[in-house]
Amino acid sequence: QVQLVESGGGLVQAGGSLRLSCAASGRTFSNYGMGWFRQAPGKEREFVAAISWSGRNTYYQASVNGRFTISRDNAKNTVYLQMNSLKPEDTAVYYCAAGRANSADAAKYDYWGQGTQVTVSS
Repeated sequence: QVQLVESGGGLVQAGGSLRLSCAASGRTFSNYGMGWFRQAPGKEREFVAAISWSGRNTYYQASVNGRFTISRDNAKNTVYLQMNSLKPEDTAVYYCAAGRANSADAAKYDYWGQGTQVTVSS
């Protein structure tokens, strides 16, 4: 089992920045690919970013590419999502997930956090 706890969400004005953190406990964190997903009210959960177990490979949804950066610190069992130039359409609950492969497919992830709310005002 892997337990994931997100933090860092909040209310920010458009154009601002937030950094989300996801702390992992349980099984060896460095064995897992990690992903961030988000779900806005009335919408399906969607992929945001993913990172390989080593941190060498990263993937982004097109709408956040160039604005968001995913990173990880295996010594701290933590994955981060730095979000810059935030837009109102980025408003959602953000979830981190751990899986055996870093992927845009939510079905590939075995463990999920409880989510953290990000609200971007215009």
